[in-house]
Amino acid sequence: MGRIQKWDERVLAFIQRNMHCAFLDALMPIISALGNFGGIWVLSGLIFLITPTYRFNGILLLSMLTLGVLVGNVAIKPYVARLRPCHRYPDWPLLVNRPKDYSFPSCHTLAAFISVPILLWTHPMIGIFGLVMAVLIAFSRMYLFVHYPSDVLAAVVIGLTMPVGIVLILFRIMGGFRRRRQLT
Repeated sequence: MGRIQKWDERVLAFIQRNMHCAFLDALMPIISALGNFGGIWVLSGLIFLITPTYRFNGILLLSMLTLGVLVGNVAIKPYVARLRPCHRYPDWPLLVNRPKDYSFPSCHTLAAFISVPILLWTHPMIGIFGLVMAVLIAFSRMYLFVHYPSDVLAAVVIGLTMPVGIVLILFRIMGGFRRRRQLT
């Protein structure tokens, strides 16, 4: 864990020293806020839900986001109990309010990357827009000094794995149901 922590701190230090500017200082809190409480992703799911063509995608997206809250916020964060960089270095000036919960994983990033595969399945252009937003939200969490890079990377992996895994399981189950119906 010591190597990961050192790597995390080096990357954060690089971002803090080399990437801060007035434009990004104004933009990154806005980008990050789009992910508050799954905001942009929940809105996407609700829009899909009321659109008959994409209703299943809306159900899938909202279900996966709910599962993401349970996995990220309820199960992993309290178990790992990793302090955020802004808690570890409390004198560091922040551009956003200091979060009160733990750091690992980044649930803004988790929700974003849970959404990406579902948005891509819905429509490629929506998915590309979603991917760009997800990357920006993930970066904003490090830029704003509220998450370590490993928090963000773990959330990307978990976030991409969850919907793909669930859909593969559903296809397997549904395929099994179809085969049983054909045999009878």
